[in-house]
Amino acid sequence: MNKPIKKAIIPAAGLGTRFLPATKTVPKEMLTVVDAPIIFYVVEEAISAGIEDIILIQGRGKTAIEDFFDTSYELEDKLARDKKFHILERLTQIRSMANIISIRQKQPLGLGHAVLCAQSIIGDDPFAVLLGDEIMIPHETETQNTLGQMVQAYNQTSHSTVAIMEVLPEDVSKYGIADIESTLTSPYRVKGFIEKPSMQKAPSRWALPGRYILKHNIFDHLANATPGAQGELQLTDAMDKIAKKEPFFATPFKADRYDAGDKLGYLKANIEVALKHPELKEALSHYLRHELLPNLNKKG
Repeated sequence: MNKPIKKAIIPAAGLGTRFLPATKTVPKEMLTVVDAPIIFYVVEEAISAGIEDIILIQGRGKTAIEDFFDTSYELEDKLARDKKFHILERLTQIRSMANIISIRQKQPLGLGHAVLCAQSIIGDDPFAVLLGDEIMIPHETETQNTLGQMVQAYNQTSHSTVAIMEVLPEDVSKYGIADIESTLTSPYRVKGFIEKPSMQKAPSRWALPGRYILKHNIFDHLANATPGAQGELQLTDAMDKIAKKEPFFATPFKADRYDAGDKLGYLKANIEVALKHPELKEALSHYLRHELLPNLNKKG
């Protein structure tokens, strides 16, 4: 019987250079999408999928993330007195439903190193990894979010599983890419992984958007891995070695995905989330249809 997936690592130690100068003092993961930080959506996804222990891998100067998930007595008391219980509940339910554990990554040595930092807490349990700037909004017809869909796939296969999405040929160099066997049904068996290949060398267009369920043997490969040219440990390289020795699976997901660590992806996330927000959707939809689009058409 599979051990349940109850632990998740959320790497959030990057320098956020794509959002400078805003991220000089504010962690990229704390930039807001409508009314909540980017990382809040990621943590909510993990908890909804049954995660109980969330391990934040943070870099120097990112204490704002840890502080955000801590208790704020004065603010919470004011929200209660003002009867803003819907906001209060969203702030407090994470603390009541999951343990938030913070680990400092002393140097930005890559995603593989960030995952390795959590080894002592993970132990020999299978675990999830969710990138701290990737927002997944499940389709309205889906009863499970992206991580929940992956947990279901892991329970089916008993082996490490990654989320995949098909990208345009010109975009494969931006992602880790999975080389999958040709089968008709998901989850697909993975033959190997390659990190950010050229369009000519990519084995497929199946990209890794930042959701993983991994078995604890990944730590052995990370601990013995040779850093790359920039001194970073690539998680993709360790997964590639496992996939060549034992079953490793990949599954497409049914959700809208936004790379909120990218300026355009961040803007798209704000618009799409706002269009689902009960207080904003009508006014924003009216603005887009009757003010923005007519002006764009005139300029175009």
